[in-house]
Amino acid sequence: MSDSPYIIEVTEENYQSEVVEKSRQVPVLVDFWASWCQPCQMLMPVLAKLAENYQGKFILAKINTEEQQALAAQFGIRSIPTVKLFKNGETVDEFAGALPESEIRAFLDKHIPRESDALVEQAQQLLLQGEAHNALALLEQAKNADPSNSNIDLALAQTQAALGNISQASEILAQLPADIRDTAQVKSLQGLLFFENLLADAPSEKELAQRMQADPEDTETLYLMAAQQVLNERHEQAMDLLLQLMKKDRNYGDDAARKALLKLFDILGDDPRVARYRSRMMSLIY
Repeated sequence: MSDSPYIIEVTEENYQSEVVEKSRQVPVLVDFWASWCQPCQMLMPVLAKLAENYQGKFILAKINTEEQQALAAQFGIRSIPTVKLFKNGETVDEFAGALPESEIRAFLDKHIPRESDALVEQAQQLLLQGEAHNALALLEQAKNADPSNSNIDLALAQTQAALGNISQASEILAQLPADIRDTAQVKSLQGLLFFENLLADAPSEKELAQRMQADPEDTETLYLMAAQQVLNERHEQAMDLLLQLMKKDRNYGDDAARKALLKLFDILGDDPRVARYRSRMMSLIY
């Protein structure tokens, strides 16, 4: 039996009180495990660590499926480890297997509000109002209070980008856990930073327009003007320019036009234009 007040052993006798009833007060994370299960042994210390870190924001309930076969059968447990989250007396979410800590945190954070998330929301509102410096101060306060909250890091990167601090924003994103870096939101921001960085030492938009008028076939100008159009949110114009550059010179900048298109697709996410322009891009490759 664990000495932690946040971890309990569940049996048929106390299941109703320790899982169903307790979940009406606080989320209860139920871990179905067995002593012979190696992935269960890998998962257990991760869950125990998180139970301690969250300090009572959820309760970890452990059910030994060898000893509590009736409970395992009641929930149709076919493989272990299986983890179910209870709120208000019912199962609201679950996962199977020994997930990494970052993924379990993300799983929990969908259901467990964190005090620092309220500060993140306030900061994002300030950012929308153009008060990036105030947003940054609030986020730094949140980071000091809750350094493990990845939502803060993402908001910090967005704020640094809004302040024009591209390298700082990129560094924050690079330090995020791999599974979070792979999310659409992070990839979109990375795409924007890519184009911001391209234009860091570039001529002004007016000068680029003059250069294009003087020589519409200039490859560097086509590339930089496409980046400018991305930041102006003229996405179709940007994609057209990049496709034009691919047709003209696939070797420019080590296939820079294709790579830039992929970054732009990340920015646009599930925008229906992506499929159309991706098809056009592929037709130039094969």
